Amino acid sequence: MQPRLWLLVAAQLAALHGSSALLQTPASMTAQTNQTVMLSCEAKNFPTNSRIYWLRQRPAPSTDSHYEFLAFWDLTRGTVYGKEMQQEKLTVLRDSSRYTLSLQSVEPSDSGVYFCMTVGNPDLTFGKGTQLSVVDVLPTTPQTTKKPTPKKKVLRFPNLVTQKGPSCAPLIVGLLVAVTLVLLVSLGVAIHLHCLQRRARLRLLKQFYK
Repeated sequence: MQPRLWLLVAAQLAALHGSSALLQTPASMTAQTNQTVMLSCEAKNFPTNSRIYWLRQRPAPSTDSHYEFLAFWDLTRGTVYGKEMQQEKLTVLRDSSRYTLSLQSVEPSDSGVYFCMTVGNPDLTFGKGTQLSVVDVLPTTPQTTKKPTPKKKVLRFPNLVTQKGPSCAPLIVGLLVAVTLVLLVSLGVAIHLHCLQRRARLRLLKQFYK
């Protein structure tokens, strides 16, 4: 079977199935014209000499879809490009088990679904694809205006704090002592006067009855 033919067959199958052995990220992305796009394919549990192929299905999956073989990575030759592929447009890079398809200066015509795949004996293993959309202007997400939350009124009561100053306790104690002394003196004077009056009465009565 010609390489181009079985690659197209594999791409047809990839539209319906996908293997976790070839992990493609991201699942979808939107890029702006003239940007550089990096599509990743991680090949788990595959030999180091495995060939990783990149295919493009465009336009988006439909009855008019067709597939293009872009390039594949070979251990000895590096990046091998498909027919009529612009080498300055795309590059396949390898880092351990991760294979990255780098697309330079993308255009809206580069939109489509990109698949990575590898060929076993006799199995074909492919990723689940990355949907790439290239636009002239990236869509902006409208920001919702948040209504200001009314602030709750907080009633603040005056802080009843005793002002700092010299203590009044000694003064009060002094006043109490003074008042007590005055009362005691007054009581003593009253008792003394009462005794004098009683003596005077007794003297008067003695003189009267003589």
